[in-house]
Order: sequence, then structure tokens, then C-alpha cells
Amino acid sequence: MRTWGPLTAVCLGTFMLLLDVTIVIVALPDMAGALDASLSDLQWVMDGYALALAALLLGTGAAADVLGRRRTHVAGVALFAVASLLCGLASGPAVLVAARVAQGLGAAAMLATTLPLLGSVYQGRQRSVALGVWGAVSGAAAAVGPVLGGLLTDGPGWRWIFYVNLPVSVAAVWLTLRAVPESKGAAGRRIDWAGTALFAGVAGAVTYGAVRAGADGWGDPGALAAFGLGAAALVCFVVVELRSADPLLDPRLFLRPAFTGVMLGALAFTGAAFGLLPYTSIWLQTMLGMSPVGGGLVFLWLSLASFAVAAAGGRLLHGVPARFTVGGGLLLIGLGHFCMAFLDAGSTASALVPGLVLVGLGTGFTAPGIAGAALAAVPPERSGMAGGAVNAFRQLGYAIAVAVFGTVLTSRMTGTLPREAAHTLAGGGADALRGAVGEQALRAAFASGLNTTAVVAGAVGVTAGLLVLALVRPPRPRVAGVTDPAAAALSEERSARASG
Repeated sequence: MRTWGPLTAVCLGTFMLLLDVTIVIVALPDMAGALDASLSDLQWVMDGYALALAALLLGTGAAADVLGRRRTHVAGVALFAVASLLCGLASGPAVLVAARVAQGLGAAAMLATTLPLLGSVYQGRQRSVALGVWGAVSGAAAAVGPVLGGLLTDGPGWRWIFYVNLPVSVAAVWLTLRAVPESKGAAGRRIDWAGTALFAGVAGAVTYGAVRAGADGWGDPGALAAFGLGAAALVCFVVVELRSADPLLDPRLFLRPAFTGVMLGALAFTGAAFGLLPYTSIWLQTMLGMSPVGGGLVFLWLSLASFAVAAAGGRLLHGVPARFTVGGGLLLIGLGHFCMAFLDAGSTASALVPGLVLVGLGTGFTAPGIAGAALAAVPPERSGMAGGAVNAFRQLGYAIAVAVFGTVLTSRMTGTLPREAAHTLAGGGADALRGAVGEQALRAAFASGLNTTAVVAGAVGVTAGLLVLALVRPPRPRVAGVTDPAAAALSEERSARASG
């Protein structure tokens, strides 16, 4: 218990929270039918969770350092469990979305404390082993999500993808209280409430604007107002963080090209790799007539390729600079989506396989190295901030991608279908249209929409890969009289505090 107890407790929570990012993908058509949900509703079912997780991850991590990491972790698991129960009992899309947001808040408290808790318990070789196991569990959770979601949806029903969290949560709380000691951050640290609120405002406004644009067009006043509010919140966030004694995310770190490159890569990575999967799942089930299990098994090609690279890469790629593994992985993700952009009305699931394999290979290269690249790009005293930022940017990228890709999908469909019909089709309501629109026309419209969206996802992956290759470089040897601007800014800040 003393050796494996803390690792098991932390891994249980991690498995649950990452599983819930992807487990709902194959259940979306069943949810739409049971709850009479629209495309926007389904987008928020995905985004409510990812957005809350991304927006609050940095803030809950800072709060945990002050309040206690174990206490925060247990509170997060408990909230996650209650929210999961509410998700399963939801009678309509609004209740489900609200419960998913609460799930995301609990998940943020869990994810923000996992690595600090492991770091406080394990040292030396044990720490390396613990982090390796935690990384494997993290990858497994995202990979098995669609398959497990399909089994539960086909079996007892989609509500059980949430109910299954309840016994796991009870076990996680019991084991955490029994095996994990309490720990806190450095004394005297304060919680950056203003930074937390503003970062959440930026993330929420941008995502809402993208979803609203998908429903009402990019020129919609509500969408434009949301984007304007997000821009204003971003400016305020930068100002507040520059003046904060304990910033949530120090903007001066972005003066370092390597850090900027890693954050752009993190923002693009999860969105480019997984943002198209919800709409692909809807196409597989409503257009091709596949079951949730069958649809989930299609994505197994991505998971297996990712596992294969991750398993072999740790040994074969040891010592390879992160710019090549992360940048090259993003290029493969982009290429994979370009390969999936050739669907037509007669396409079957097999047309996706080459692209999914390439996306999986890219994921296997990118995922293990991106956190390490973030830590290597900052001074040691900023490593906690960088680790939290890279996880937050990954989840934020997924939330934004789901919203934007849904907008691209429906915009392309409106070239051949009325706007309302396009939204119904993309939201899993093909059966409601089959009496008025021919099957061939529906298949052609959906395939065309997926093709355009795959091209956009591919462009995101390739662009991010090239930026990482260009920006993430090893630090140059210091030359007399030449100082890194970010280091200089941080040094001046510390000197000012000391003199004040």
C-alpha cells in the first residue's frame, strides 16, 4: 500500500477524467435522439467539459498549493462523481451541459494535483517509474474511450458512460485518503483569482463565439460580441498577470520562442488530432448505419498506432530533440487528415483507416514529448507553471476545435442543403431528413462537409508542426553582454521585489 497506493489512487482519478473527454464521442447520436438535442447542444456536451477543464486547470492548481493538494484532489473527485450522476439523470440537453461543466471543474482539480502529489511521494527511480505508469494510464484512457463508450451505449445505454464513474470515484476517494499524504506549495503563495477568472473568460468567450457562429453565421452580432469580449479579456489577463506577484501564467514566458512554439503546438495538438472525431462518429452511425461499438472500433486504428509508437519510441527516440518528435508528430497528424479528405457518397469506414493510422502515429510521437518540451523551455522555478499551461492549452485547443470544426462542417453542407437541414444532419438527425431529402444527397453533403473540415484540421496540424520545428530550438550558448529577454525580465522582477 505504501509503495503502490498513492500511484493507484492518482491513476484512478486520471483515468476517469481523461476517459470522459472521449467516451461520449460514440454516444452523441443516441444522446441527440433521447434528449432531442441540436448540433449546438452536442457541441456543448463535448466543450462544456473540456472548456471547464482547460479554463480552471491553472487556477485550481494554484489553489491546491495553498489549500492542500490532497484535499483539493479529493474534493475534485467528489464533485466529479456528483456531476457524473447528474449527467446520467439528465432529462434535457441544458441539464446535461451544466453537469458536464461541473464535471470539468472536478476534473481540473484532479488533473492539477496529480503530478504534484506524485512528486511529493516518490523520489529518484521510483518517481520515474510512477510518472511512466501515469503516462501510460493517461494514454490508455483517451484511447479506450470510444470503444468503452460504444460498449456501454450498445449495452445498458448511453447514461451508463456516466454512471460507471461512481464506483471508481468511491474507490479513488477511499484510496487517496488512506494512502496519499497531504502536501502544499511554498508558504506565502497567494491565489490569483483575477487571473483565473480572466483566463476562463477568454476561453469561454472564444468557444461560445465559434459555436454561435456555426449556428447563426460568422457575421452574427452575438458571435462578434463574444469574440470582442474574448479579446478584451485577453488584454486584461495580460495586464493583470504582468502586475501579479504570483501570476497564473507569466506573459513574459512568451518572449521565449521555444515556449511560444510549445504552447502553439499544445493548442493545436489535441484539437487537430481529436476535434474531428465527434463528427466522424456521427457520420459512421447515421450515414453508414454502424452501431456505437462498430463506430468506436473504427477509431481503434488511431489508438493502436499511437500505442505502438509510444511503446517503441521511449527507447528508440531517447535523446532526439523534442522539436523533431513534437513537430514531426504534428506534421503526421496534419498529413493523416489530408488523407481523410477524399470521402464521397459511396465511401465506407475503410476510407478513414490510412488517415487514422497516420494521426495515431503522430499522436504517439507528440504526446510523450510535449510536456517535457514545455519544461525545458522555461527556468526551473517556472516548471510548475509551464506544466499546467501545456495541459490547459491542450484541453483548450480541443474545445475550440470541436466548435470551429462543427462550424466548418455545417457551412460546407449549406452549399447543397438548407441551413436548418445541414444542422440537423450534422447533429445526428439524418432519420428526420430522409423523407424529404434523398439518401444520396445526404451522404454527399455529409462527405463534402467532412472533407473540408479534414482539410482545415490538416492545415492546423501542418502549420503547428512547422512552427514547432522553427521555434523550439536548444538554447544558444550565452555570449558576454547578451541576455535572453525573458530571463532579463524575470531577473528584473525579482530584483524589484527584493528592493521593495
